[in-house]
Amino acid sequence: MTQPPAGGDTGTPGDPNPQPPPTGGAPPGSAPTAGPPAYPSGTQPRKRPAVLIVSLVLAAAVLLCGGGGTAAFLALRDSEDGQGAKEPQVAVDGFLKAVYQERDAEKAAAFVCSAARDDEKIATKVAEVQKYVAQYQNPRFRWPTPTVDNQTGDRATVSARVTMTTADEKVAEQALRFTVVRKTGWWVCEVG
Repeated sequence: MTQPPAGGDTGTPGDPNPQPPPTGGAPPGSAPTAGPPAYPSGTQPRKRPAVLIVSLVLAAAVLLCGGGGTAAFLALRDSEDGQGAKEPQVAVDGFLKAVYQERDAEKAAAFVCSAARDDEKIATKVAEVQKYVAQYQNPRFRWPTPTVDNQTGDRATVSARVTMTTADEKVAEQALRFTVVRKTGWWVCEVG
C-alpha cells in the first residue's frame, strides 16, 4: 500500500519534481473562465476628465446666457415709454398741472413711473378734483415750484404745497410729498 506524499504534494513517491496542489481557480488543463481582462498590477483604468470639463463649461454657458437673457427681460419690461422729466421737480410740477389744472388722468399718467402707474387710481384722483370744482365757486389750484428735499443718485424726495382758493374766499391747503425716480428721465412713483 502506498501512502500519500507528505505535505499535500501530488505526484508519485520519489518524484524529483513534485507539483504543488492547485490553489483555487480552474483545475490544470481546463479553459480559462470569461471575465474582464486583468489590468497590469499598479495601473487603473484611465478616467476622462475632458468630458467632465466640457460638460461643466457647457452648463456654465447655458446658465450665463439664460441668466443674462432673464435679467435683460426684467430690466426692459419695467422700462419707461417716454422721456421723463429733466429734473425731479419738473416731473412733480407736470403731474400737479395735469391733475389739478387740466384734470386729465391720461396726461397725469404720462408723469408716473410704470411700476406705480395705476390708471384707475389716477382717474379717481382727477375725479376727486373735478368734484371740488363742481362743489365750490370757481376754485383755483396753485403751488409754488416744488422743492427737492433729498436726492441720492436716481431717487429724490420732492415736496409741494397745493393751495385751493375759491371765488367766495375759501382757502384750503394740502402738503404733498413725492418719491421721484430717474430711469429714462424723472418719473413720479409715489405720492404721500
